[in-house]
This record gives sequence, structure tokens and C-alpha cells, in this order.
Amino acid sequence: MILSCQNISVSFLENRVLENVSFHLEEHEKAAIVGVNGAGKTTLLRVIAGELAADAGTVVLGKDRSFGYLPQNAAVDTARTIYEELLSVKRGLIETEERMRGCETQMKHAEGGALAELMKQYDTLALSFEREGGYAYRSELTGVLKGLGFREDEFGKAVSILSGGQKTRVALGKLLLLKPDLILLDEPTNHLDMDAVIWLEAYLRGYKGAVVVVSHDRYFLDRVARKVIEIDQAKAASFTGNYSDYVVQKERLRAAAWHAYQNQQKEIRHQEEVIERLRSFHREKSIRRAESRVKMLEKIDVLEKPAQDKARLRLRLVPKKPSGSDVLSIRHFSKAFGSLTLFEDAELDLRRGEHVAIIGANGAGKTTLLKIVGGLLPSDTGSVTLGANVEIGYYDQEHNVLHTEKTIFEEISDEYPALTNTEIRNILAAFLFSGDDVFKLIRVLSGGERGRVSLAKLMLSSANFLILDEPTNHLDLVSKEILEDALNRYEGTVLYVSHDRYFINKTAHRILELSAGRFTNYLGNYDYYLEKRDSLSPGKTPETPSRPEESQVKQDWRAGKEAAARRRKQENDLKKCEERITELEGRLAALHQEMSRPEVSTDPAQLQTLSETQERLAQELEELYPVWEELAR
Repeated sequence: MILSCQNISVSFLENRVLENVSFHLEEHEKAAIVGVNGAGKTTLLRVIAGELAADAGTVVLGKDRSFGYLPQNAAVDTARTIYEELLSVKRGLIETEERMRGCETQMKHAEGGALAELMKQYDTLALSFEREGGYAYRSELTGVLKGLGFREDEFGKAVSILSGGQKTRVALGKLLLLKPDLILLDEPTNHLDMDAVIWLEAYLRGYKGAVVVVSHDRYFLDRVARKVIEIDQAKAASFTGNYSDYVVQKERLRAAAWHAYQNQQKEIRHQEEVIERLRSFHREKSIRRAESRVKMLEKIDVLEKPAQDKARLRLRLVPKKPSGSDVLSIRHFSKAFGSLTLFEDAELDLRRGEHVAIIGANGAGKTTLLKIVGGLLPSDTGSVTLGANVEIGYYDQEHNVLHTEKTIFEEISDEYPALTNTEIRNILAAFLFSGDDVFKLIRVLSGGERGRVSLAKLMLSSANFLILDEPTNHLDLVSKEILEDALNRYEGTVLYVSHDRYFINKTAHRILELSAGRFTNYLGNYDYYLEKRDSLSPGKTPETPSRPEESQVKQDWRAGKEAAARRRKQENDLKKCEERITELEGRLAALHQEMSRPEVSTDPAQLQTLSETQERLAQELEELYPVWEELAR
């Protein structure tokens, strides 16, 4: 075991962030810490790294083990160049190499015992140098820099002139070259492009030490982590597997907890109804049965209601009317900005119901294409034709659809007056606006907050063709899942650009790879794209888009219709059963009165007939009680 955290508790004023958090990490294990924004993930990393003292609990690192920590805003030496800053990590090797060179120089002029001593010293240094990777450290350094997205002509840049994101990449490179036994990473992919993220994934998977990472990049976590530590309401729970495995296990636990709670509540309500009904019969036997059920209820260990899971909120995107089968047709399309040509004689077709993700290198023209399709930019040549009845809903990163003088709440309520206050608050909560936040003015919001408001508006629109530019930026994991669920249930057409590979994997029917101004089709999600990308040679014909399969919404509708039919039958059977019970109770009451009349009670033959009828009706009534109980569930 390389790391053990036992009963870690941290509070800020009266806010309990971590409470009795415990987990351990084995050597070479790769773990992810996940949770909603503000759950305490970074706080836990800082406690492990020793930057923050816990109020209670212990952190134990394995004996003689080292660790390295990359915070979100890591510090670097601005007096050096990029290459020099990473080279500083290898100071010990550089000194060993200098001593070896010194020995070599001295050996040229030494003789006898002095030469033998120098040779012995040199052999010791050379063995240490080789053992520590001295003969490969410069190529290793170059590989790390290139992997993190630095070109060779940038190696000599001064760290002082780099952006914050570039400085974080330098700090990450230093940490990787240090090769500690345990690496702690806080959002390491924030400032990396897709190629650099893919490189880092491969590096960490092959890393000989242990890794603990906090990240919102779920695909990254899928590729790297084999254990997930969830922080939820200050408590921690560990799950074996990657992020997708965690999602499945978490959903099973959530569903099981809700199922158990709802079943128990249903049973309690049922028993209470049965008790009330039995008492209403005013018969001694029924009253005794009611009392028995009361005692049974008192012995039940009532389950606590599970905490509300915001991910269960489902946004419904319902177009006002369907578009034609052909949604978009682009022919002989070209676009250039000065000498930079983005598209040249490109073609593209979209059909109703397709969810298409556009991927490609930065600067390839992905956002430009969306703007042209959305009518915000003209093309240079060719045609961009929308199909019949196509209504566009556009999400861009400039958020031009917002009114800066309105509050967040007004932005939604003015656009959708039919929504109740509760519905508006629920929708905004899904996009991380709660409490008094909903009354903030649009003009004071950050870019990320404006993006979330724009996305909330779009999710409520009745457009049948959604165009989305990086829709998951600035969303936490819960909001991303809500958006994914909404898009997967959406029967309209979606064309979007995203760097979120997990989001693409969950929502795309087709991938369009944009390269050199042309599109290559992959009929599947991101995993399928990765599988087929290398096998598709430049001369091979791209795959032809096909019509999407029946949507999940239709499948859900059909299942719902069948469930409703079963429910109606049960309700009808219950009604008939209750009517028969009422009828029997009435006839038994009438028989009792009849048998109490003096002229009947003194007539043995008539009394015998009535008694037999009473016994038969009472037996039928007794048999109907359990039937009614079962139907009333």
C-alpha cells in the first residue's frame, strides 16, 4: 500500500467539506476522485499533499515513498526557458554527467594508481548514470515537451511570457519527469489539446507509480483510472473500475436504494389502507386483523429517504413540428480567410434524427462551419441548403442570444411564459444556478455562466435542428449527464462541435472528421471512430450515412403504453372487487337483520336457510379480502 487516508475531516467555518473520508491506494494503482463542483475534491488532494491540515484524520504515505502534486495553478520559475525549467528536474543527472566528463579529462593525463582510482570512480558514476536513465534523459525531456503540445521551436521561449495554461503544462512536464512514486493531479487536461490529452493518457497508463487524479474529462478518467473515489455530501465511497464502471455501479446503488425506499413506502401506505378498510367493515374478525397489521407496521425499520439526485432531472426537447427527411445539403462548399483555406469543394448531408459530431484539429474550421450552417457567416462558393420545415436552434460561445439587462430567471421566464416558477428553478438548477443566483443580471455573469444560461434556453426551445458549439464547456459532471440524456431522447437533428470525447461517445450517431478542408464519415460514436480511423485509407470511400434506428423516445413511448394498459386493467379489476365486497357486506348486514326478527329466529327451517346463505357469502367475502389487498398494491 502506497497511500492510506483514514477518517479525514475538513470544515471551513460551519461548512463541513469532508467527513470521515477513508480510502487506500495500492502501488501502481490509478485512481480518480469525482464529485460535483464544490464537493471537496481539490481540498482532499491538498490534504494528501500536505498543503492543508485536516481537522481530523491521518494521511500515511508508504515508507521511503515520494509524491508529486500538480495543483490547478502550478508555480514555475519564470527566469528560465521552457527547456531549462524541465531540465532543472534532471539536476542530479547533469551533475553526475559533469563529474564523468571531469574524470574523462583527468584520465587523459593520469598514470598508475591515480588512473586506476579515476577509472574506479568513473565506473561508479557511469553505473549510477545509466541506472537513473542518464543516457536517455534529454530525449525523454524532448518527448514529454512534444507530448504536451510544445513545438521544438518553442523550447527556448521564456517561461515569463507564457500564458497561464502553458505554464501549467510546463509544471506538468516537470512533475512527469520527476517520476515520483505517487502523482497527484488536479485537472491536468484543462490546458491540453486533444492530442496532448491522448498522449498523457498513454503516459499515465504506462506509469510505474501510482496516480490520483481529479478531472472533469470523463473519457480521460475512463482511459486512466481503475478505481473511483466519489465525494458526495462530504462522505467518500470507493468503486472498482473506470469512470463508466462507476456510473453503472452508482446507478445500480441509487436505483436499489430508491427501489427499496419506494417499495417500503408503498407497502406502508398499502397496509394503512388495508387497516382503515378492515376497520370500516365493523366486524370482530376484521378488527382483529387490522390490529395485527398495526403491530406489524410498528415493527418495521423505516428506511431513510435517499438524497435527491439532480441527475434524475430529465429535460425534454420536443420540436414543434418535424423537419423534412433531408435536413441539410452542402455542395461544392469552400471558405477561406485570406491565404488560409478552411474548406475546398466540401460536401455534407444531414438527415432527420441524426446526431453528428464534428471533430478535427484546432483551427480546422469546425466553428466556422457551424456559423455558416447557422446563417451567421456566408460561404465563399457552393450552396448550403436547409430542408423543408427546418427550424434552427443555435448555441455559440459568444452567447449573442442573451439580454444583458435581464436576470437569469427573467431570461427564461420571458422566453417561456408557460413555465411555472418551480419548473424554471428546476431547469436552472440543472445548469448550476440555485437560490438567489437565478436573480443575477446577465451582464455580471462570467463567460461560463452565460454559456450555461444559453444552453438552458436552447434545451427549452422547440427547434428541430440544434447546432451546438462546445456545449459541455463549463458544465459539471451532473449537468453534462443531464444534457446527454436530453440529447439522446431528442428526435430532432443535432450537429455539434465538441472536444469532450465522453460526450461525443454518448450522443453521436456519426462522426465527421474535418481535415484539409474535407470530411470523412464514421458511422458510430467516438470509440467506433478510433477503431476505424486507422483502417480508413485516404483513397477509401467514406461510409455512407444511414437513417438512424428507432429512437429511445419511441421505445419508451411503446413501453409506457403497454404499462398504462396493464395499469388500467388492474384498476378495473380493483373496482370490480371493491364493488363485490360492498355488495357482500350489504347482503350480510341485511341477513343479520333478517335473522334477528322474532318470526325468523323462531323458525328453524328458515333460520337454517338464511344461516347457510350467510356462511356462503361470508366465505366469499373472506376470499375476496386478500385479492383486494393484492390489487390495491
